[in-house]
Amino acid sequence: MPVAEKEWEYRVKGMLKAELKRRDITYADLAGKLADIGVMDSEPNIRNKISRGKFTAVFLVQCLSAIGVNSLQLEH
Repeated sequence: MPVAEKEWEYRVKGMLKAELKRRDITYADLAGKLADIGVMDSEPNIRNKISRGKFTAVFLVQCLSAIGVNSLQLEH
C-alpha cells in the first residue's frame, strides 16, 4: 500500500477517534447510538473498523451523525 494512502487512513481514523473522545463516547456507546439510527453493528466490529482505519465514507458519516457532529474541520 502506498505510504500516502496509509497516512490518509491514519488521518481519518484520528478524526473519528477525536470526535468520540471530545464527546466522551465509548465504542459501546457508539454501537448504541448507531443502533438508534438503524445501523446495527457490534462493539467489537466497530472497534476493529476504527482501529484498522479502513471503513467506508458511509460508516464515517453514520458515526458522525450518530454522535451529533454537524461539521468537521479538515486541516490542510
